[in-house]
Amino acid sequence: MRFDPTETAVVVVDMQNGFCDPEGSLYAPGSEEIVEPIGDLLESAREADARVVYTRDVHPPEQFEGNHYYDEFDRWGEHVLEGSWEVEIVDALEPEPEDHVVEKHTYDAFYNTELEGWLRARGIHDLVICGTLANVCVLHTAGSAGLRDFRPVLVEDGIGSIEEAHREYALEHADWLFGEVVTRDEVAFE
Repeated sequence: MRFDPTETAVVVVDMQNGFCDPEGSLYAPGSEEIVEPIGDLLESAREADARVVYTRDVHPPEQFEGNHYYDEFDRWGEHVLEGSWEVEIVDALEPEPEDHVVEKHTYDAFYNTELEGWLRARGIHDLVICGTLANVCVLHTAGSAGLRDFRPVLVEDGIGSIEEAHREYALEHADWLFGEVVTRDEVAFE
């Protein structure tokens, strides 16, 4: 699958210490395992001058106080707290100065962020999506992209999960409903 680098961004979802490092509060071994494939994808994208966007899940300690229903701390426990080591992107995938980093506070990287405007201002139409967790932030971000008329393409061997069944479900759902699924070897920037 060929992508025009002038109209494409690689979106790296939540490859943070809190999810990818064994010391992280929501560590998922499947997230640690995809660091190398994502690094390879980023190298190809940067060589072709495609844009790179990172998302970082960040929660102020008081974020869910007083909420009626939505409370990630109740569901997952406290995680990726603002200002903590957990919110940092893993060292092996450290953003370059020209990369864009989106700080988000929910599963969806488009919700109450500047991501959509940033992409549209640069003429980006295609999103090559990788990162973690498959059935949480990756799925919600990719679905939201599709609803906004971006083309979400999920890189199946660059997507982490807590359980393999979660990853399989997310990829099948995305492929069926709003996006496309490819392997890293099928992605070319031309």
